[in-house]
Amino acid sequence: MATIGFHASHEQIPPEQLLRDVEHAQRAGFGAAMCSDHLEPWSPHQGHSGFALSWLGAALATTDLPFGFVHAPGRRYHPVVTAQATATLARMFPGRIWTALGSGQKLNERAVTPDWPAKEHRQWFLESSFDAVRRLHGGEEVSCREPFHADRARVWDPPEVLPALRVAALTPATVRRFAPLADGFITVQQPLEDLRRMLEAWREAGGTGRTALQVHLSWAPSPEQARAIAFDQWRTNVFDPVTMAELASPQDYLRKAVQEDVGDEQIAGAVNVSADLGRHAQWLHEYADLGFDEIYLHHVGQEQGRFLDAFGETVLPQLAQA
Repeated sequence: MATIGFHASHEQIPPEQLLRDVEHAQRAGFGAAMCSDHLEPWSPHQGHSGFALSWLGAALATTDLPFGFVHAPGRRYHPVVTAQATATLARMFPGRIWTALGSGQKLNERAVTPDWPAKEHRQWFLESSFDAVRRLHGGEEVSCREPFHADRARVWDPPEVLPALRVAALTPATVRRFAPLADGFITVQQPLEDLRRMLEAWREAGGTGRTALQVHLSWAPSPEQARAIAFDQWRTNVFDPVTMAELASPQDYLRKAVQEDVGDEQIAGAVNVSADLGRHAQWLHEYADLGFDEIYLHHVGQEQGRFLDAFGETVLPQLAQA
């Protein structure tokens, strides 16, 4: 059975509460955790965005869970900074940290750079970042001019246990491209056949390492409450990957959702919405049957306590029995 983890959403919950939530998740029976790494939330309704790298040190120190985070080296993070930050976490918490490198979103980079390059350039940058971070983790000195500048960069405390460098991917094409470079991949829920194609592309391209899926869900005691939570918090997150990468601010995402008149049908394509815990368990069984090694549950509400207790008491035991 896949490891079932808890996704900690910095965009929606202040960091001090999110730390209590991940401790709660461990008590409830979740076997792992991961978090987002944003400068800004997806919408003003979410309203938060703590600094993931600071928070991870506290979360790793106060739980026993393995942790991962999705991270975009580029404008906000130079790959040398990525290497130093992940090396330090890996030294303090050996064997418990992984990061999934991705090409990023304009939402999080706009504040620190005047330009936003095309996807192909961002993927070239990402390929180079994998190479630089691995070499720095290995204790090498790194210099280069393109696609980023590094002058005799070195991580003086390289990790003794190398942290896995996965890739964050939304399409089979990205999975194929990065299979030779990455120690695994993570994606988000899509139709089952699309997810199956991603797993097949990974294996056919020679990918090794663990495969992970992030599942967005909305649960509440009543269907009306579950729908209201999803609408308030996640209607800005239902667009295609190109749109999600290109919008520039939380206000832009909200305007887009209003213009598109996003409703229950579109939200249901991005979030599993139900008050029925059995239905949530069924969805998770279907994802696990595809062959993912890890599945991270993201309840899109801002209050996590009832979700953690309900899933810990009812859904996790069903998955473990399977």
